[in-house]
Amino acid sequence: MLQFITHPCVKYSIIEQVKMVLDGGCKWIQLRMPNLSIEEAKSIIEEIIPICKEFDAILIIEDYVELSKDLEVTGVHISKNVNKIAEIRNTLEGGPIIGVNVNTASDIFALKGIDVDYVSIISSKEENNLSHYAKIVDEVRTVGVELPIVAVGEFSIENIEAVMNTGVNGIALSESIIKAENPTEYTKTILSKLYN
Repeated sequence: MLQFITHPCVKYSIIEQVKMVLDGGCKWIQLRMPNLSIEEAKSIIEEIIPICKEFDAILIIEDYVELSKDLEVTGVHISKNVNKIAEIRNTLEGGPIIGVNVNTASDIFALKGIDVDYVSIISSKEENNLSHYAKIVDEVRTVGVELPIVAVGEFSIENIEAVMNTGVNGIALSESIIKAENPTEYTKTILSKLYN
């Protein structure tokens, strides 16, 4: 599974980013729009919803919980207020996907009994190595936790297979795609590596 996380960029707008990766075959968009007002975020989401529907792609909004509910997108990703996940699930009234950022196996264990659909491992630059992901996956799988795990990082085409070999269920990319000479073709190449 490949998730694309939008990223502030001078060269491409958020909408242009989404269109390019969808053209490349990505089926999971996470809209990350830090520091935008509710009105600004709503305007962007409303424009992206029909694009994602056209491509039959999942659309996840990072942190704008009320907008996620009001606009009926596929789900929400929580990077802040992780301790309020249960409350957020109640706000969303069940249906939408909920993802959450974690840093350690302990963070995942703390989600026991809370209705979360997947977790994204967010690592510091010092920790952004394959052994970090492998250690967390091993710790949680050893005790029977089967929650889907996504590795977040600026991985290269050359090491995607190695990342997946750590046991994660997917990867999330942002800058590495946007900074590619041709983001659409780069996305296609990433997907070919993931599914070969």
